[in-house]
Formats: sequence, structure tokens, C-alpha cells
Amino acid sequence: MTLKTLPLHALHLELGAKMAPFAGYEMPLHYPAGIIREHLHCRSQAAFFDISHMGQFKVEGAEAAGVLENLTLSDITGLRPGFQKYTVLTLDNGGLLDDIIVSRTRTGLSIIVNAARKDRDFAHLSRSLPDLENLQDRALFALQGPKAEAVIRKFSPAAAELKFMQFAETELDGIACSISRSGYTGEDGFEISVNISEAERLARLLLAEDAVAPAGLGARDTLRLEAGLCLYGHELNEMITPVEAGLAWIIKKGHDRFPGAEKILAQRQHGPAFVRAGLIAEGKAPIREGATLLNDRGQSVGRVTSGSFAPSLAKPVALARLETAYAEAGTTLFAEVRERRVMLSVVPLPFIPHRYRR
Repeated sequence: MTLKTLPLHALHLELGAKMAPFAGYEMPLHYPAGIIREHLHCRSQAAFFDISHMGQFKVEGAEAAGVLENLTLSDITGLRPGFQKYTVLTLDNGGLLDDIIVSRTRTGLSIIVNAARKDRDFAHLSRSLPDLENLQDRALFALQGPKAEAVIRKFSPAAAELKFMQFAETELDGIACSISRSGYTGEDGFEISVNISEAERLARLLLAEDAVAPAGLGARDTLRLEAGLCLYGHELNEMITPVEAGLAWIIKKGHDRFPGAEKILAQRQHGPAFVRAGLIAEGKAPIREGATLLNDRGQSVGRVTSGSFAPSLAKPVALARLETAYAEAGTTLFAEVRERRVMLSVVPLPFIPHRYRR
């Protein structure tokens, strides 16, 4: 299979990136500093991520919000221009097609979807939104960390005043872009959509700032894991419902017209058999995805969906799909790792407090 490349492919190589396949793309896994330093730099300063592999769609017209609302769980019709919302696309079985970000523009909607799902998402959405456009001429960057605001303010004071989950059309050093105050690290930060023709100039502009360093997929994953955020294909898939994934909070009150509503709403009312939970392990060895979780009688009660060493905590952490009875904070569980049993404790999520600017 031939991998697609990002618009900034040559720049990533120039920066010394170690490249790896992800969702059909050749992506920067990390740069010479390494995953841990990139992770900690994001927590203390500002990290630049190239996320141009993700899908960007748009659809014009006021009626699009009502159509999309009936494909998702959330209040899209009530979304005001300049605001965005995290939601999910569901299937008739209650499972998840994808998790997405929807922004209300002055004239319609823009939608960001996961790279591995964008072809399926586009086909799914186009059946109800035939005028949906796939914006293949756009790059997407994330600037994340406590110094991200100061960097953005230098080029757009108006963008620096955005609150979490707001967005604006603006310019950064004369480069037209759409910028939102959002991200996937738990840190304050911004996501920036820009035409591919201006992508390298904007990337170099941001990377030239003293506070900014490039970061790859490795740090992006450890950061989102510490923030307790779901990743499609791990905590989310076509067989896991939003309630099981801990996303019941996104359901609009009184909304029952989305695919899989009967099952999803019944789970919200009566409780699911499985839920998403956080775990901290003893020792230093990470508990990897797929590890079976056991109770004190050696019975299987769940499995790890994502696991890694957490640089901010200097401990291994994991997200898991657990039987609800074992998901209470303080519960002790065990995992088999290289033929030895490791003890874990269920803990509240997120592992690291979110630092969004609300």
C-alpha cells in the first residue's frame, strides 16, 4: 500500500522527523528531541502538530444544521456562528461511526473528522447532505500548550481572545486561516486550518517562535491519554456506544431522532454493562492495549484500550473498557504483562487536569 504524504512532508524530514505509517499517511512519529521531551514541552511551553491527515468538510445553508443534528447526538441547531461542538456520528446499532468537531460558520457548517474514517464519514454524511464538500486543499495544524496564546497574540490579537470551543476567520501574518481554541492534549491551544499553498509559510512562522517546538504522533497520543480523551479505534468503534465510552454528556436533552437512539437512550437511563475508566499501574512498565483485566478472583472484567507511560506523572496509565461494577475509583485490578501479574487502581479521569481557557 502506497502511503499518502502530508503537505509539509519535506519540512518534517528537514526537521529530522522519524516517519511512520498512520491512517494511510506517512506521519511524523517524533523529532530528534524524542517523545518524552516533546510531551513535556507541550505541557510547559507550546508544541506544533501537523494534523493535516484529518478530514475537513463544509456544507453551506441554514438547513444543514437540522440535517446534521439528526445524524448526531448533539444540539447542532442551537450552535451559534463562531462556536463549535464535539459530537459523534452513530450507527443503527448504537455504535460509533466517528467522533467529530462541528463548527457553525456564518453561512453553514464546517466539520473535522478522523483520518482513518473520513472516506466513510463523507459517504455517510453525503447521503443526507448532498452538497457536502471535501476540503482537500486545506492543511490543519495544532498549536498546544500554555504559551500558545502568547504566540497567537503576536499575529492575531483577536484570535488570542477566543474562548474554548470558539473559532474565527482571521489572518496570521497576512495568511488567511480559520482558527479555533480547541485541541487534543488537555492544554490550552488552537487548531488552525489554512490553504495548502500557505501551509509551509505558516508552519515556519510558528516554528520560528522560541516557545514553539515540533511534536509528532507519539507525544500527541501520550498527551491525549493523560487528558483522558478517546481515540477512535481504541476507546471508540462501531460496536461501542457513546454511553459506554463515557460520552453521554453530549446528548441533547429530548433528542431521540439519531441512529441507534433506542439503545443509546436506554443505556443512559438504566446504565451500560461496560464503561470507559482510567487506570494507574504499579511499577514503570506500561500496560498496553489489549491487555486483559482481572479481578481479585482472576476473572476477566475488561480490557485495556490504550496504555502508555505518562511523562507528566512518571507512571504508567491506561484507559480501559470495564464492567461497570469494577469501574469505581479505588477498585484494584490486575493485568497479565509478560507472564507476570501487575496491580492497577481505577482512578478518576482525566489523569492530568484540563487547562482550557473557558
